[in-house]
Amino acid sequence: MKPIVKNGLLLVVVVALAFGPLFLKRNAEFAGADVQAGEAINAVAPNYKPWFKPLYKPASGEVETFLFALQAALGSGFFFYYLGRSKERYEASKREIKHD
Repeated sequence: MKPIVKNGLLLVVVVALAFGPLFLKRNAEFAGADVQAGEAINAVAPNYKPWFKPLYKPASGEVETFLFALQAALGSGFFFYYLGRSKERYEASKREIKHD
């Protein structure tokens, strides 16, 4: 199978997995893990008081979403930079061994 066909099929699968649930459950409410955890805690222990308060409460949901996306982008950027750097160091050491 040609690489372009294989990559195209992988892209279609990724898009289907990412957007499929949104089309299958169009009117569903997708609550975040924090909301679901809060509801579960309230069901088990209605008198529970949180130990800590947030250091920063974003002004709106959009700001909160932006900060979450920024955190994810920075984390993945660091991870893949480190991965690429490690691979390059490994390949450089292999080239160095061949030349000796």
